[in-house]
Amino acid sequence: MLYRMHELSRALMSPWVYGAEAAAKMFSSPDSWLSRLPGAERIAATNELLYRIGKGYEKPEFGIHSIEAHGHALPVVEIEAERKPFCRLLRFKRYSDDSQVIDDLHDDPKVLVVAPLSGHHSTLLRDTVRTLLQDHKVWITDWIDARMVPLSDGPFHLDDYIEYVQAFIRKIGAKDLHVISVCQPTVPVLAAVSLMASRGEATPRSLTFMGGPIDARRSPTAVNNLATTKPLSWFQNNVIHEVPENYPGMGRKVYPGFLQHAGFVAMNPSRHATSHWDFYRDLVRGDLEDAEAHRRFYDEYNAVLDMAAEYYLDTIRIVFQEHLLPRGAWEVRGEKVQPEAIRDSALLTIEGELDDISGLGQTQAAHDLCRGVPKAKARHITVEGAGHYGIFSGRRWRQVVYPQVREFIRAHAGPARGKR
Repeated sequence: MLYRMHELSRALMSPWVYGAEAAAKMFSSPDSWLSRLPGAERIAATNELLYRIGKGYEKPEFGIHSIEAHGHALPVVEIEAERKPFCRLLRFKRYSDDSQVIDDLHDDPKVLVVAPLSGHHSTLLRDTVRTLLQDHKVWITDWIDARMVPLSDGPFHLDDYIEYVQAFIRKIGAKDLHVISVCQPTVPVLAAVSLMASRGEATPRSLTFMGGPIDARRSPTAVNNLATTKPLSWFQNNVIHEVPENYPGMGRKVYPGFLQHAGFVAMNPSRHATSHWDFYRDLVRGDLEDAEAHRRFYDEYNAVLDMAAEYYLDTIRIVFQEHLLPRGAWEVRGEKVQPEAIRDSALLTIEGELDDISGLGQTQAAHDLCRGVPKAKARHITVEGAGHYGIFSGRRWRQVVYPQVREFIRAHAGPARGKR
């Protein structure tokens, strides 16, 4: 019922929302006589702010069309390498007609970035992907909004997530692959590789875990506390709703994106209020560069997806309430998850000193669990002054974190072609 009420309110508000958009354009366009009226800047700014607060936000594009690699500007094409009901495996393929560059590109390590399925779209890792493309062949998991998945495609559990990761690793080829998981997927990726190792399958050359709740008992944050102070039944009864009739996933039970977004904003409402006020003032002053930066940030931040209820509730229970992975008590479809079985994959963990989502020590816990990884192939990095997003996006990621990730991958990559 709540989901239907949300959709109804959006429909009722749409005339005012898009009216505000039209007014903002009319009072700001140099070609409009209205823009020359006294106070036009304030009228335009007020209407654009109302429009952006009230509008719906669709999934943004990655928009990575070219990068600098090996001293050359190269075009990049986004390719769907594989598709499953709840996820696409995307490849960002670089092209060149220079034979020497082609050889260099061929020898670049393969990297699978496992994006989080925790509210935002995988485009949140745009900066991560763009930076990695300088020196690597890059794939990424692009999770599909659950409201767009027909009910006939069945449920999606955390166990299914793990099997998706394993299938993608096999698709690319584990023996030459390096896996980077950011935030939420650190847990299912560790489980996926542990199970592969236990079966005697090839595992990736290296695993990089960034800011994830591998052991959420360490340095618990507000996110952890919410999950532990309420029983699972509370989440089932209060945040799970059915997708309404106007989407392909009609009838599917989900944790809706609009509820997640409300939770994100509620974590720091004053910061968002200040940001919107600054945006209004930038528009009035004509500071278009800062105003555009605000638009870009909130186009991404406000674009959220629905998560399948089964997967969300599994995550709450297994990761945040029962801590099955660090306790050694997790079974996936009857198979025990044993991280100590991983022996051939190098292990890098990365945490932000000021991370308020995954506290210090939660990701580093992987080293205690992966006891089979030789000490020479294990490393931990704590990034000083970095919050959660700073370890995979922005200046600190590009200047501090990425060079160390690149060197770690290179150190544990196989010999280059022609040098075997």
